[in-house]
Parts: sequence; C-alpha cells; structure tokens
Amino acid sequence: MASLRTRLRSRAAHLVFLLTRPMTLGVRAVVIDKSDSVLLVRHGYVAGWHFPGGGVEAGETCTQALARELEEEARVALTGPPVLHGLFFNANPSHRDHVAVYVIRNFAVLGERAPDREIAEARFFPRVALPEGTTAATRARLAEILDAAPLREHW
Repeated sequence: MASLRTRLRSRAAHLVFLLTRPMTLGVRAVVIDKSDSVLLVRHGYVAGWHFPGGGVEAGETCTQALARELEEEARVALTGPPVLHGLFFNANPSHRDHVAVYVIRNFAVLGERAPDREIAEARFFPRVALPEGTTAATRARLAEILDAAPLREHW
C-alpha cells in the first residue's frame, strides 16, 4: 500500500498538471427534425444563435453531458443514440477548448422552454431561414452535415 507521503505527492503532481495544462471539453447538439429544421438557442449572456450544448463535467461522458445540456437548454430528450460529427478546436474562449459535435435526429420535445438568464430562446428554424445572428461556426457545421462541405478542425 502506498505511503501517505507518496499519495500526497501524487495528488500534488496531479493538481499542478491540472493548473498548468487544463483542457476544456464541451459538447454541442445539432438537432435536426424530419423537415430539416434545426434547433438553435439564444443565450442571455452572449450574442447570436447557437446549437445547444455546454461543458462536460468531471465524471460525465460526452453523451451524458449532451443529454443533460439538451434537457436544460431546450427541453429536448434523446430517444436514440447521437452520432458524433467531429471534434473541433475552439480557440475563441481559450487555446485549450475542444467541442464534440453530435448530430441528433431521434429526439422528443418535452415541452416549451421558458426563458431565463441563461437561455432567452430555444426554437427550431428551417435550414433555409436561419435567424439573423446565427454564428459562423453554427453555419459551418450545418454546411458540413447537410451540404457535405469539407470538415474543418477549427470551430
């Protein structure tokens, strides 16, 4: 059995690693209904329309985070497995941020999402009529998924 000193040294080394080299991981859901309308959310704290999603918490898988964020942000539940579209480097918030993007075609709407400080609106939009302010990254992912545009590694 490892001594207390060895265990403390190991924990300290791990803490130094987390403080000096942390990487953040997030998930985004590209929810597409049968008529190719796309679910977008408008946050209360950042401009534009985005795919629903958020950070992966410690001890959580990407698909668990995806299901949690979808229910929290848009009142949508997965009814089938999501399909991983890609993993993207997002240098905007930090040079350590990565986003796993999933395509979801099997889902249930649990009800209307009431606005609050985090999410001002969550709605489906026809692909040909995306709202003004839809972010460039959102449009790029839709082009990759629906128009076979080349996959880019950067968000």
